[in-house]
This record gives sequence, C-alpha cells and structure tokens, in this order.
Amino acid sequence: MAEILQKLSQLADPSPMMQQYIDIKREHPDYILLYRLGDFYEMFFEDAVAVSRDLELTLTGRDCGEGKRAAMCGVPFHKLELYLGRLVEKGYKVAICEQTEDPALAKGLVKRSVCRMVTPGTVTDASILTENCNNYLCAVSLSAKPCALAFADISTGQLYASLAETEEDFQRELGSFSPREVLFDLPCEECRSLCDFVALRLGAMVTPAREDLFADAFSSGVVRQTFSDRLTDLAEPSVLRALTALFAYIRQTQMVEPTFLRELHIRRGGQHVELDLSTLRNLELTGSMRTGERRGTLLWVLDATVTSMGARRLRTAICQPLCDVGQIRYRQKAVEELVGSFLLRQEIRAALDPILDIERLTAKAVYGTANARDLRALAQSLATLPSIRTLLEGAKSPALCTLFEEMDPLQELCDLLLSALTDEPPFTVREGGMIRDGYHSDVDYLRQIQASGTGWKEEIEQREQAETGIKNLKVGYNKVFGYYIEVTRSQLDLVPPHYVRKQTLTGCERFITDELKQMENTVLGAADKLAALEYELFVGLRERVAEQSARLQKTASQIATLDMYQSLATVAAEGNYVCPEVDNSSVISIVGGRHPVVERCAPDSFFVPNDTYLDTDASRMMLITGPNMAGKSTYMRQVALIVLMAQLGSFVPAKEARIGVVDRIFTRVGASDDLASGQSTFMLEMTEVAHILKHATERSLVIYDEVGRGTSTYDGMSIARAVVEYTASRKLGARAMFATHYHELTELEGICEGVVNYHIAAKKRGDGIVFLRKIVKGATDDSYGIEVAKLAGVPAEVVRRAREVLADIEQGEGIRTKTRPVRAAEPASFDMLTALAKTEADEVADALREADLNTLTPIEAMNLLFTLKKKLTVQSN
Repeated sequence: MAEILQKLSQLADPSPMMQQYIDIKREHPDYILLYRLGDFYEMFFEDAVAVSRDLELTLTGRDCGEGKRAAMCGVPFHKLELYLGRLVEKGYKVAICEQTEDPALAKGLVKRSVCRMVTPGTVTDASILTENCNNYLCAVSLSAKPCALAFADISTGQLYASLAETEEDFQRELGSFSPREVLFDLPCEECRSLCDFVALRLGAMVTPAREDLFADAFSSGVVRQTFSDRLTDLAEPSVLRALTALFAYIRQTQMVEPTFLRELHIRRGGQHVELDLSTLRNLELTGSMRTGERRGTLLWVLDATVTSMGARRLRTAICQPLCDVGQIRYRQKAVEELVGSFLLRQEIRAALDPILDIERLTAKAVYGTANARDLRALAQSLATLPSIRTLLEGAKSPALCTLFEEMDPLQELCDLLLSALTDEPPFTVREGGMIRDGYHSDVDYLRQIQASGTGWKEEIEQREQAETGIKNLKVGYNKVFGYYIEVTRSQLDLVPPHYVRKQTLTGCERFITDELKQMENTVLGAADKLAALEYELFVGLRERVAEQSARLQKTASQIATLDMYQSLATVAAEGNYVCPEVDNSSVISIVGGRHPVVERCAPDSFFVPNDTYLDTDASRMMLITGPNMAGKSTYMRQVALIVLMAQLGSFVPAKEARIGVVDRIFTRVGASDDLASGQSTFMLEMTEVAHILKHATERSLVIYDEVGRGTSTYDGMSIARAVVEYTASRKLGARAMFATHYHELTELEGICEGVVNYHIAAKKRGDGIVFLRKIVKGATDDSYGIEVAKLAGVPAEVVRRAREVLADIEQGEGIRTKTRPVRAAEPASFDMLTALAKTEADEVADALREADLNTLTPIEAMNLLFTLKKKLTVQSN
C-alpha cells in the first residue's frame, strides 16, 4: 500500500476517478480493492500486479492523470464469486467497492463505497465455502489472564468460547476448530510460537494485533446485551475481550450487526475428550495423513448424512467426543431406535433429501447477500419439515421425541415465501421477475401494462397503415431510440405532417408521434417501476427471514442432529456394528473388534477381528511385539477409534464392547521430520512423548508406536523402557498400548506392575513369512525382520548377508568380526561381467534349495516355477 500511495502522491492532478480510488484504497490498505467500473471490478497498481500473477489474468493499463498509466486488471461482475473464492484461497483479504448510485442519474463521477470486506474467516458465500465443513474465525486474548479463545462461524451462526492456561491448551483448541483466520491481541513477536502454529500447522491467516478490536466499547456492550444471561461467563475479562474482537471484526467486514450470533457455547474441561493436533492427524479422523483428503478417514466411514448441516454436525461430533455418560447414552438411544427400524430410517433419509443448507441461507439473508433463489430454496426446505415431524411422531427414544416436540416448521414463513416468489426466480435482484403473479396488486397492474405493449404496437401499426395508405409502414422498438414508425423512402410522400422525423437510415426514415411517446413513457416507465417495486418487495421478504433467524437456526440445528443420528444408524446397520456399553469404569473391553476404515477400504477381503482388554489395575499396559507389516499400528488405531466412536454416541465395529470413558486420547505414531518447525524425526518423537507424559491422566488412553527408534539402539531401548515403566506406574497409570521391536522390553511383564505382553501372530514358511493378523497374549519369539525385508523385495544377496551378520551377533561374535571390507570402485573386468551373468542362475539355485516342498500349496508352487523360469529366460537373453 505504501508503494501505491507513494506513486499516487506523485500525481499533482490525478483524474477524478483515480482520486476516488486513492481515497477508498487509503481507508483499506491491507485489502485487495475490487473497484466497480461498469460491468467489471478493476484493480490497480500493486493490487493488479499481484492478482494478475496469482490468478493468471491479463495485466493492462489505464491513464491516471498527467499522461501516467496505472497497472490494471479486472474480472466480470457476474463472475465475482468465482474470483473472490480464488483470492481468499490464496490468502488475500478483499474489499468490494460498489457503485452506490444509478449511473444514469449521476451528475459527474458515480459515487462508490466499500459495501463488504471478505477475509478467510468471514466468508458467507456458498460457492466459496466447503459445504460439509465449518469456517471459523478465531480471536485470541492473551493479555488478560486466564487467556481465552472465541470462535465464530458467521455462515452458520455458531459461537464458542473457552479458557486456556497453557500453550498446549491453545494448540489443542485451535486444532479442534481449525479456524481459517485468527486475530491476536498481542504482536506476533510476543507470541511467536502460537502465530507459527496457526500459520504453519493450521495453514490459517494470522491477522496482526489490533487493540481497537479487543477494546471496542460498542461491541463490548453488544456482547453484554446479547448474552445478558451469561454474565458469569463474561466476568472473565479475557472471554469478554475475545468475543468483543469477534463482534467488532464481523461488524467491520460485513457492515451489519452480528445479530446472527445469539447462542454462546462455553467449552469447559471435562465436557469433551481432549484430542491434540497429533492425535487428530494420526488417527486420521477427518483428513488422510498422506493426501489430506476425506477418503480413508473415520469421517468418510461414518458420513451417510443427507444434508450439509448434518455433515458439519457429524464432523464436529467426531472431533469433540463426549465425556458425559448420560449424554452419550442419550445419543445411543436415538441411534439404536433408527438401527432397529429400516423403514423409518429410509423415510427420514428421503424426507431430508430436498433440504438445502438452512443455516447458510439464513446467514445470507441476515447479511443482506441472499437473492431470490436463496429465499426460494429456503422455502422449499421448510416445506418438508411437517413430513419430518410426522415421521417422528411415534418415536420412543428421548432424543427423537424431543426433536418431534420442539421442531418448529415455520409454516407461516414458508407459506409467505412460496406465495411471494416465482418458481424459478432470476439470479439478479434488480431486474424483476422474482414476484409471483397475484401476490401484489401493483405488480400485477404494472405487468399488465408491460405485457399489453405488444398489442398496442400492433394496433397502432394497423391503424396508421389504413389512415396513411402506407402498406409497409412498421412500428418498431429498440433500446437506444425507443418506439418509432418506420417508412421506406419510396413512400415518404405519403407521410402525414404530424409525424416527427427521429432517425434517417439508408433505405428508410423513422418517425415518432405524440401517441407513440405516450405509449413509450407508459410501457417503459412501467418496466422501471415494476423492477423497483419487485426489489422493494424482495428486500422486505429478506428482512422477514432475517427477523426469524433465531427460529431458523434452532430448526436447522434440529435437522442437523436428526441427520447425524440417521447417518450413524445407517452405517451401523450396514456395517454390522454393535451398541457399546459406556460407563465410568476403568475397563476397555472389546470382543472381535475391527478397524472401521481398513474394513471399509477392502470390502472384498476378510478382516481379522481382535480382542482387547485394558484397565487401570493389572492390565494397564499392552506391550505389543511382532514383525513390521503384521498389523500392530492398525490394531492400536483400531482400539482408539472404537473408543472414540463409542464416546461420540456411535455403534462400533465389534461383537461386544464395554468402554470406560476416557478423558483424553494420545497417540505417538509414525516417524517423519517436521520441517516446518525445524524438528528432526527423533526430536519430534521425543516432543510428543514428553507432551503425553506431562498431560496424560489415569483416565486417558495412550498409544505409543515405536518409541526410541530415531537414535542409537541402546539409547532408544533405554528411553523406551523408561517410558513404559513411567506410563504403567501408579504415578500415571494410564491405559496404554506400546508397540515395539525392542524384544528385551518383554521381560517387564512380571517386573513392572500392569504390563502385559501381547504379540501379532506370524508363521514362518521356509524363508518366507505369513502374517496371521491375530493379537495373541505373550511375547513374540522372533522379530522376523529379515523375512519382512525379503518380502519387501530386498535383493537376495543382501538378505543372505543379513542372515550371516545376524548369526554372528547371536553367537556373540559382534557385528564387526566378519564385516566385509569395502573396496574402491574398479573398472569392470571380463571376470566380473561373467560373475554378474551367473547371478540370476545362482539365485534360481538358491531359491530351489530354500523352497520347502512339504508346505508349498499347488498355486504357490506354480508361482515359484513361473518366477524362476522368468529369471532364467532373462539371463539367457
């Protein structure tokens, strides 16, 4: 912005239009200014250069006074939402500058002003938003203690606030909501780690500290008045500051009061299972670790929702499982009733299918951006509510009964919108065509005048032909000259004196009469009046919707809840899930548990079910050994997902399940560098372990997958043993699962209280290995590492050498005693090439010697023969 103003300041006498642009841009220095010029939104100077580069638009120029030119690029006004979405996705904040008066009536330069500002956290347009995901704006108050966060999705009206005492609390809350934009009340230099977390880990926009937002007196008063029944919660200065900043920023960007935010939810410890960002990622709840996509996640498995509102509600439930047993059972009963009634479930799905996004349609009405199509869609959605209530009339579960009793069909609003709006209203709201015939008498009258214009024209044409004797006389109309009488040159001598010449063409003359002028004024005036009246009536309808926003929000929430229930029931019925027993005990007992995602991804293969038993007494720690690729990680994630599903109120993939409620789920899974934060594999691993050991409680569920593998063998083994002992000790005593390749740790069973050995069963077949995928009590007898290496395709020579080294080590000779010397590379000799030529034949001979003919199945024998023949064929060629 400084560069733009510097360039413009050099213009002693800028053009009027450019001066107007300068004045508006100066008020919005941090925004890309979309300046309306006719049918385009134009950008100038550095704005134009940046946008043309990022959106691949043509960069042109425009005179801006004194013979100087400004860089310029633009987008068509009717494609605003398309380009607006792309700009926001690129991380820009955008100010939309509209013409505020009719150009036809303007004297001099058309007045313009910014009507709306759009940032990543304040998007309301459905074309930009992801329909099954909330779009949160967050305000963080760090200067008042205890610190606080406030989250608002202005497209749905959802509002949350929570307190945070540590940086880990902040990161957990931010990770749970994944906001698109975060406002801080301190400079980034004073909270660098949090700003980096938001920008690098969440990929969200960090808005620099602005004390005027957090201390805005007007917004603070609005917050106190709106939530006058929550004054105890607002007594915390930091909570009030965070909410004040949200309201001030929304009012500033949307230029309307945030009346849509009426219901405040205060998040307190103990309400939900606490899931840090690592756990959300490692368990792949809503996004795949490799691709970030929805496919292959728990949400992908459980989402059989029909509406966008239900999909968002389910996503929130997955990321925020419940801790209260009563609330969990309340949901379970609703799901159980729907699982037991296929017909009711299908009827509910069919009734929900026509419903569009009531929450976001209502929000557009509140912010004044809804068009007639939006209100028509809202009316059609409301029209289905009575049939839904009828379906719930005989419900037995408390949750479904409550939905039946409290669901507001908003019948009067639905009838109003359906009676007022045409079946297929236009996209624009200024050109008429929105209001239904019979709704308003003045609209009908003006339409009648407009429609009769064609009849008048034909009547005048026939009368004038008869009176003048000009047989080819025509009465026509165009937008530039209006109505006219056209006479060919050969008939000009018959033109009567009262015809006034209007236009001369090559082969004819065009005339006007007093009667035509009157007709023109009447018909064209009627069209303008009709468009203005329709717009006025439409705005009134939109305001009626906005007035009912509280009722609409409540109804939308009930539809979302019902959709979530039927989704969980549909998945449970189709997946053969069972209703888990959830209580406040310390027991996690799962019989025949299955991984919900793996099972869904491979529907044609048999998934081997496994049992699990954990408590806080003799079975606190499952120490799991077994080869790589055998399924240890899958098994542990499976247990965590089943626990999480049970606590969100879902059925679970198992034969039986009893889940003692957990307060937190921690996962230390995988090994990869965190390049964004500059942490190596081992440093990241130890950071996550430290976080678990500091914050886990006796009520937590902890998953460790290969702790200590990023350093030397003895260091890693020592760390792993210490972590096992500390986690299983009475000092922490969390229910935990620990997968490891350090078989020496299996001796802890019987030494360390609460540690129980388990292993993934595998069977050697010759030099190969078969994974049985079954979790068995006891320690494994082998790591099977070399067999897995061979299975992965490591060359036979390397595999043979690995076995030799292993034998030396097991005999106590050490790894260095028979290490082959490494020689410098030499030119290939004839003898070396001959040796290489024999390699394939040697491998065939070795494979035949190693094959156990007593255990080979017929198909395995045929595959072996095919492979060996292929090797010999390649060698002979």
